[in-house]
Amino acid sequence: MPVGEGVTGVGEVATDGSETLVGELPGTWTSSYHPPEHKDDLAELADRIWDLDLVAGSLAEHPLQQAAVLSRPDGAQLVVLERHDERDGFLIAAVAPRALPDEAYRAVPEPNGIALADDPFLGAEQVAGDLLARYEAALAQVRHNALGGIQPSQPDRVVLTWQQDGSVAAAPVGDAAGAVLAAHGFIQDPQTGIYRLGADDTRAQARALRALGPQLDALGIGTALQHPAARTAPSAVMPPAPAATRTSASRAR
Repeated sequence: MPVGEGVTGVGEVATDGSETLVGELPGTWTSSYHPPEHKDDLAELADRIWDLDLVAGSLAEHPLQQAAVLSRPDGAQLVVLERHDERDGFLIAAVAPRALPDEAYRAVPEPNGIALADDPFLGAEQVAGDLLARYEAALAQVRHNALGGIQPSQPDRVVLTWQQDGSVAAAPVGDAAGAVLAAHGFIQDPQTGIYRLGADDTRAQARALRALGPQLDALGIGTALQHPAARTAPSAVMPPAPAATRTSASRAR
């Protein structure tokens, strides 16, 4: 059955969330349908399909012409596309996050897609019991890899890491610490959760860093500053703390 046609076409998956796959998946999902005229969106989507098996093989023979994208508030996405064989149903695959460096994907197994039965209830069971579990694991790994040299913070300590461009980055744990960072000019990357404070105004940067300590301390959260070997941080900001380093990964999607 062509995509977008009939009661269970991909277009219907995108528009009837109460009775089709999107409404049966665990968690909160929304869906959008990309028809053939959305050529640029489809090309970008095809490039981010995180698969080197069944779905990749299908796309090699049948370039993406239309698709339904299922999205979760935390940024996770799945794509539903047509099967080009004699069987009913669809293919569904994970979508790789935008804006993560290629190195973050190195040595992370692809959460390859699966074929779905032409039944939203059975399909949801297939996705939840197989694809989603592998996708969650892969997402966690690439997002961890994307931290690069940034040491993850702890609930009771925020670790600030100087970057080679002079900015400061942190991966706080909890909304309270994140709110304090944001109040002092740190900007959060929605994909990685990393907060960064730019170095355009070094005096303002130093003032912000000095102000962070007392405010976080009032919340019972300590602070530490990590210095990459190639950089020396300005003095009189806050005492440094040793931090472990991690070997960067590289993308293999």
